[in-house]
Amino acid sequence: MRRGRTMRVLVDRLRQGTWQRSPDEVVVEEPLEIRLDGHMVATTMRTPGHDYELAAGFCAGDGLLGDAEVTGVRYCGEGPAAEFEYNVVTVETGGRAPVPTPRLGNVSAACGICGSTTITDMAARLGPLAGTRQFSVNAVRSVLAAVPNAQEMFGRTGGLHAAATFDAEGRIDVLREDIGRHNAVDKVIGRRLLDGRDDAGAMALFVSGRASFEMVQKAWAAGIGTLIAVSAPSSLAIESARAAAITLAGFARGDELNVYSGGLAGLPERLGETAAPAGARP
Repeated sequence: MRRGRTMRVLVDRLRQGTWQRSPDEVVVEEPLEIRLDGHMVATTMRTPGHDYELAAGFCAGDGLLGDAEVTGVRYCGEGPAAEFEYNVVTVETGGRAPVPTPRLGNVSAACGICGSTTITDMAARLGPLAGTRQFSVNAVRSVLAAVPNAQEMFGRTGGLHAAATFDAEGRIDVLREDIGRHNAVDKVIGRRLLDGRDDAGAMALFVSGRASFEMVQKAWAAGIGTLIAVSAPSSLAIESARAAAITLAGFARGDELNVYSGGLAGLPERLGETAAPAGARP
């Protein structure tokens, strides 16, 4: 039986040598077709919920909006949205955004733009970030402690990633969950975009998985100067973070983390020579 973003299934559990059949709650995964002014952009597999945020954040993160403002987001299809299970969304700019080139196939956790040429293109389009806040180790510790308690869906299913923006005190600003890491980030950025927020430089971004190039790309496009990941970064993520003057930290777990680009306030003095200050490219 489906219930919102989760569904109940019967499972056979092995516990201490004994099999038992009991209900379990699992995450729903469905495709979402994203359009821009009615033009096909991509189809991504996601956890239903906050679809407007996901679509807006996806378009913003991929640089599809140009200088256009989002004037609205809506479900669409050939009939009532309910007949399409609310799986087609269009972001509206009144036709002011460039016509997108659609991506073929589903966007997955491994999809995205990659390569040094793209980093050069992004640097030319966006430029290194300047004037972003430097975050303290204590702020990172605070958000690491707070996120698990805020992951309501993960607590029920164990099957979702989380992304969150947080401030210099480690207070969570926006948190979203999704079966896809990229989708969770898009939902956070999309929420802030739809709210008309202009304080991205004062925020940091947390992601519950690894730090790929696409994660840095989304933070860069949003103007967020610090990215904290629970797992490892890729080499391209580090390269792009340095080009963007983004502080990038990985393996952030409890009191531990690795800083790969930029710096955090509170680093031991002996690391001062290897960790460049925030806003400077190493």
